Amino acid sequence: MPDIKHFDPDTALETVVRLFWRQGATSTGIQDVVTATGLNRSSLYATFGGKQDLYRAALRRYVERHSQPAFRRLAADERGLPALTDFFAALIEARCTGEYARWGCMVANAHTGAESSDPEIRSLLDQHHQQLRDAMHTALVTAEAHGQVGPDTDLGAAADLLALLAYGVNLRSRAGADARTLSRSVTAALSSIGGRAAP
Repeated sequence: MPDIKHFDPDTALETVVRLFWRQGATSTGIQDVVTATGLNRSSLYATFGGKQDLYRAALRRYVERHSQPAFRRLAADERGLPALTDFFAALIEARCTGEYARWGCMVANAHTGAESSDPEIRSLLDQHHQQLRDAMHTALVTAEAHGQVGPDTDLGAAADLLALLAYGVNLRSRAGADARTLSRSVTAALSSIGGRAAP
């Protein structure tokens, strides 16, 4: 007879995402996962594999549920610079207030951890960066079409700058930077891109 699971793997994985997101991969042991999910080790190993397999699955879930929807919304928003302003405002709010305050971004956290040496994790991080950068670039192309961008602005370089700024917001918020300070930095960056047309 096939093995019948007496738990919901999807719910368990969501719990694991939150655990790795809050604590990081290095600081999270398999016993932490057992405690958080209420599952025994054999069930975890049979369903997800070892800790590294579980972390990979959790990071993929985070990207799919948290990062990619935000990137799609930004790329589809036809307002230009106001769309970028709102993207960063929402990012800062999520990082500084509410349930996930001071957790940072699971992807940004992975960039700074030993887990980034895993080729599969590195590939996922590179894909995430490209998607973030592409969404920024799409928004800037729209901004240019609306006359919101300075005449000498290099849209590719500006997209790279804003992608790096997003990582900075994530990392600095985890370290305790306040929302007002982060917002000032974002405003300065967007103003430099918009020139006199900046919001």
